[in-house]
Amino acid sequence: MVGTVSFQDPSAPITLRARKFITNRLLSRRQFILDVLHPSRPNVSKEELAEKLATMYKTEKARVVLFGFRTQFGGGKSTGFALIYDDEASQKKFEPKHRLVRKGLQPKVEKPSRKLRHERKNRAKKFRGTKKVKAAEPPKKGK
Repeated sequence: MVGTVSFQDPSAPITLRARKFITNRLLSRRQFILDVLHPSRPNVSKEELAEKLATMYKTEKARVVLFGFRTQFGGGKSTGFALIYDDEASQKKFEPKHRLVRKGLQPKVEKPSRKLRHERKNRAKKFRGTKKVKAAEPPKKGK
């Protein structure tokens, strides 16, 4: 059986369509569902989409937030959600923290792993009072 190999062109043109466009004055942003038609390529990066939307809507690339993209079965079309904030202050005020971290507008909070936090909590449950603090610390390597 002979298989066919299709080479996809990364510079192939894409079509952007905005659906359900709303100008949300309360959150000082424009929001819409974005349909991306990309028949001759596997997918389009959010970075590239943000650049195109910024030029379409005459705004900075940093104010464009894209998320929730799903590629339709069979390829050729992806659908996701797009937000374009009016200014950085409103973006920082209303955008969820994890998306701000992705955009580089907020530092990532470093915390111990979930398993380690649970182990510490359970060790501390065995003690009362001031000993609880010592129990919460990680066990010494020497003993």
